[in-house]
Amino acid sequence: MHAHALAEDGRDLDLGQVVDLMDHDGNWLARGVINPTSRLRVRLYAFDATIELDQPLWQARIDAAVERRRLSGDHEPDGAERLVFSESDLLSGLIVDRYADCLGVQFTSAALMRWKDSILEHLKHSLDARAMMVRVDAKTAKYEGIEPTDFWHGGAELDAPVLYQENGLNLAVDLRVGQKTGGYLDQRLNHLAVARYLADRRVLDVCCYAGGFGLVAAARGATSVLGIDSSESALAAAREAADRNEINSIEFRRGDCFDELKSMVQLGEKFDAVILDPPRFAGSRHQIDSAMRAYGRLNSAAVDLLPPGGILATCSCSGRVSRADFLNMLADVGRRRHRDLIVLENRGPAPDHPVAISCPESNYLKCVIAQVV
Repeated sequence: MHAHALAEDGRDLDLGQVVDLMDHDGNWLARGVINPTSRLRVRLYAFDATIELDQPLWQARIDAAVERRRLSGDHEPDGAERLVFSESDLLSGLIVDRYADCLGVQFTSAALMRWKDSILEHLKHSLDARAMMVRVDAKTAKYEGIEPTDFWHGGAELDAPVLYQENGLNLAVDLRVGQKTGGYLDQRLNHLAVARYLADRRVLDVCCYAGGFGLVAAARGATSVLGIDSSESALAAAREAADRNEINSIEFRRGDCFDELKSMVQLGEKFDAVILDPPRFAGSRHQIDSAMRAYGRLNSAAVDLLPPGGILATCSCSGRVSRADFLNMLADVGRRRHRDLIVLENRGPAPDHPVAISCPESNYLKCVIAQVV
């Protein structure tokens, strides 16, 4: 709960202190944990007054989150999955990803770190983790009023990337330097879904990061794939993945997505399919308008690169941008370009990224596969 919604700001309370939320009439509403320096002042974890916020509760909710993942499929020891997804698993401020037998753990709540040691020990032993990288990134640390950190928990440290399997590919993630907890697991089923439309097509993969969409497309029959990203370290990982899987029909180039698309349009280049998976453009409600303009520019250029019958796979990971707004943006692009966009699939994240109805921001990922005619 944000500070401006509270009658008392709680600045005189201790970080991690358990607090009860009451209405103006003194009725009990919820129980949470406070951070006196964060704009997100109180994180709520219980709406039943009999529930205590303590070590047994965190452990029980971690176990429940892991069991929730088993509802959608069997455990794949060599695979990767998100095991804990913050609010969606009633554990606001905790994200846990598994890569084979190793874990990437991200704390986004300084208050929850009061129980850090017991949470980490439970994760290590209940999941039999070979190694655990724990991280508080710089952006989170700034908002939470703490120092950024990353460390190996439990004594086991890795000096090489973790190998894992995904969509039939042998992949690697370096938990020491990766984005957030490592890769982008939310898109893995979308990688496979998009690839089904790309056999025998010449593909442009924009904002390709470590090659997720393009690698799967190339492995499953795309004639050629060109991946573009602004991060040289991400492209190096993508090239290593292509070599590891003996994929020869893909190449990677460093460049700004807007500049590269503009140049290609000006040169009259054409592709049979374009994939757009840009970073989050709207981190707050104040950025929604600029984000929609950015999405419009990217998708307009992508449409210009496609012949009639071409495939556009376009994504947004901005939780502040609704699915309706994203589809309306695509409709506007079609009108302005005098092209029809026919949606073939309107997808979200993999099931290990569940959506909490009480937290609309957890319904963040849009992946639209469309034919452009």
